[in-house]
Amino acid sequence: MVLASQNAGAATGGYAGMILSLVIVFVFMYFFMIRPQQKEQKKKNAMLASLEVGDTILTTSGFYGTIIDISDDTLIVEFGSNKNCRIPMQRAAVSVVEKPEDANKPVEEKEKKK
Repeated sequence: MVLASQNAGAATGGYAGMILSLVIVFVFMYFFMIRPQQKEQKKKNAMLASLEVGDTILTTSGFYGTIIDISDDTLIVEFGSNKNCRIPMQRAAVSVVEKPEDANKPVEEKEKKK
């Protein structure tokens, strides 16, 4: 009788330990994997929403250009000094934006921002 009650108590404690370890793993995954990815996505969405005509951009394919027109989900970007090289592309293809006001600031001020 005593042996049966001890086995039941050990099984209950084993399940509680297993559940606690699973909870700890999920909390770890949330704070080190999911949450930073959500923050990065919000930051990128804010950057894409703030695009304006005249901004200098870097595309995901590595090309630098200047935005000359913006419609709903499409940008017309001018590449290089050749004024005839205008290419439509999706907003999602933009990886970095540099505003014209930022280009005039000294390098020291840009580094202080970071």
